Amino acid sequence: MSGDELLRDKACIVGIGRSSYGKRGALESEGTLRLALQAIHDACRDAGLDPKQLDGFSSYSDDAAHPSSLQMALGTRRVRYAGMVWGGGGAGMGGAFVNAAMAVANGVAEYVVVVRAISQGKQRFGRSLAGLQGQLPAPFGYALPFGLMSPAQMFALPARRHMAVYGTTAEQLAQIAVDTRAWAAFNPNARYRDPITIDDVLASEMVVSPLHKLDCCLVTDGAGAFVMTSAARARDLPRPPVYVLGAATGGTHQMISQMPDVTVTGGAISGPAAFQMAGVKPDDVNLLMGYDSFTITALLHLEDLGFCPKGEGGAFVEDGKLGPGRGPLAMNTNGGGLSYTHPGMYGMFLLVEAVRQLWGEAGERQLATHDVAVAHGSGGVLSTMGTIVLGTEATL
Repeated sequence: MSGDELLRDKACIVGIGRSSYGKRGALESEGTLRLALQAIHDACRDAGLDPKQLDGFSSYSDDAAHPSSLQMALGTRRVRYAGMVWGGGGAGMGGAFVNAAMAVANGVAEYVVVVRAISQGKQRFGRSLAGLQGQLPAPFGYALPFGLMSPAQMFALPARRHMAVYGTTAEQLAQIAVDTRAWAAFNPNARYRDPITIDDVLASEMVVSPLHKLDCCLVTDGAGAFVMTSAARARDLPRPPVYVLGAATGGTHQMISQMPDVTVTGGAISGPAAFQMAGVKPDDVNLLMGYDSFTITALLHLEDLGFCPKGEGGAFVEDGKLGPGRGPLAMNTNGGGLSYTHPGMYGMFLLVEAVRQLWGEAGERQLATHDVAVAHGSGGVLSTMGTIVLGTEATL
């Protein structure tokens, strides 16, 4: 049996949930575990399940939401699968997701919840890295002494390189932020909903050239979760099943100084593999929920997943075709990490919105055509990518 047959159409998402959200530090008193439990209870209610029916937990990158802690807090007694992986923002699309899907597809567990929660406090990431020299993996030691101490500094490198090689402009990157904000205007839970223009983006504070403040994601607290089960069990639950059609991961490096080509991410590996498993092409996709830690991150996804050729991302986005009511492909309809929320390692929330759209329950931002969606996460500094293809119908 091929890998495609082991997973494709065998696992379904049957419930989604979210916690309260707030700017960084606003939910510090809640704690990460409490936020995770809020999201899990919400997802179980959505799926028509009692949390005690969960027999599998899959989480990533946060010890406070460790499966054993979740099991004890929820009162579950029959846990058949528990897994925790690292992969940054790509882990929700990669190890945590695939592990859960394989567990239910192969009968290891019946109902697995995948969860991501974070309560970051008020510490700045750049400062924390600077204070950890000597304690981080070796690749960081080659970058920190040269000033690469924050995500913005690291992501400015591919942005500048893309501009130099392909002629991409700051205005084209800004268009991504403008379109994302336009979607956020229709999301009552988005942190920022007021419309912005390209000029607004370019006039915002320069963080690290060429990235302005509005090219950069939010920093928030919150949690998201979804419940997965087998296709057979999904038919007996109240929600229409959202089928896992394809899933793949791809990575090329750990630190950005090791990246073979800073304009090509591991999405060039995970994207084609996930599409092949799903038996679909980029042209079949109605929605791309692409990790947007920065505008350049989203642009690279479009190219590496095959929505446009390498180097043509700028021209592809510049007419606003990814915004509301503009074209056959929509991107980041919840407002994305740029305007909706970004509780570090944001991949979970891409999947939650993709499922909501496939169910036709996205309110004012609902897409008219919603048969196939792609959720694509990015972990680390463009280090680990995960691509998930979801659909409303089984394809085998």
